[in-house]
Amino acid sequence: MNSEFTIAVHSLVLLAHLPEHMASSDDIASNVCTHSARIRKIMGCLRKAGFVRTKEGCGGGFILNHDPDEITLGDIYQLTSLGTLKPNWCSGDQGNECLVSANMQNVMDNMLDGAEQNMIQYLKGVTIGSMLRTLNETEKKAADAEKNLIS
Repeated sequence: MNSEFTIAVHSLVLLAHLPEHMASSDDIASNVCTHSARIRKIMGCLRKAGFVRTKEGCGGGFILNHDPDEITLGDIYQLTSLGTLKPNWCSGDQGNECLVSANMQNVMDNMLDGAEQNMIQYLKGVTIGSMLRTLNETEKKAADAEKNLIS
């Protein structure tokens, strides 16, 4: 997994939190705590996939293009991070006579492919809308706890 996934999810949840509101790359970058150029790159991918719309010029920015309950984290993972669970390097040497050394890369690749598919299936059960509801519930619980402390 990579940071593009986290940034994309954060950005989409923010846009879901601000329905009917255009958010500039600077606005999103400030909320995500990253550079606006990085936001523009990731939002460009989300736009090409149809998850957001854009408007250029004064008052422009990004706006959610789908119902947040229809955008799954599995969709976002496949768009931003597919294949990143596997490391670029694996131990062993396929030319080695040792059973372990010669076959470890294939065994690890198969195991990581399976793990990634299981993770994608799990992430398909989580939506941008459910993430926003979880954040709202967390905020309500914190406000209730603070109210109880004051009482």
